Amino acid sequence: MRERRPAVAGTFYPSDPGELAAAVDALLAQAVPPELAGDPVALVVPHAGYVYSGPIAATAYALLRRRPPARVAIFGPAHFVPLRGCAVSTAGTWRTPLGTVPIDGELRERAVAAGAIAEEGPHLPEHSLEVQVPFLQRIVGEGLRICPVAVGVARPSQVADVMAALLPEALVVVSTDLSHYHDDATAKRLDRRTADAVLARDPDAIGLEDACGVYALRGLVELARREDLGVHLLDLRTSADTAGDPWRVVGYGAFVVTARRVGEGGERVGARARRGP
Repeated sequence: MRERRPAVAGTFYPSDPGELAAAVDALLAQAVPPELAGDPVALVVPHAGYVYSGPIAATAYALLRRRPPARVAIFGPAHFVPLRGCAVSTAGTWRTPLGTVPIDGELRERAVAAGAIAEEGPHLPEHSLEVQVPFLQRIVGEGLRICPVAVGVARPSQVADVMAALLPEALVVVSTDLSHYHDDATAKRLDRRTADAVLARDPDAIGLEDACGVYALRGLVELARREDLGVHLLDLRTSADTAGDPWRVVGYGAFVVTARRVGEGGERVGARARRGP
């Protein structure tokens, strides 16, 4: 029942509790959530430093303010530790500068029963899951429980099986950035292609270089295809649109998966979703 300490506080997001709370609240206040036909069952959000990807992530998280979920399963890539399949955290709590969040033991057991392993190693240095927790803390508050799931090399069906085992009891959050280190125009073109594949619920059309969290993203897209869930694009931008160099950018997308499908291949519902050149 040990506590997992933050690895990137002070780099990806502020380490001071007051500064962090103010930063997250400001991002959420600036986000305008769309009207949806169905309740969110999953989100896709980016995981860079808040100055770069925070506005895009907030576009998705703002949807949760109307009905905050108490239980959230966060799936993201293992950037630093080689991994095959899914690994759930074995910690008892995760700490951020905003306080500690209990790990949901029942969700962890369900994930393991569906094929995940229990292994803390991939989680210790990883930022992709950690940076999502302060957003959830500010939205949900004291009742929040999480199930962090690091995703390595895996078939879409494997990841979809683990996600399905946690729904509908938990909201699923997939943490991924999109294209990396192209010029802005190229990144927007590539990311638009990836977004179209997500909306079409076609996991095979998402290439290995299209997203750093490709295995988690493919798994969610496969789950949406399998269960005939709605997939909607909320925001699609790059680091050049927020705070970065336009010649070497990272792409960011925000999507929501809903319990009811709207339109063939999903629907783009966010006013800020932009078509690239």
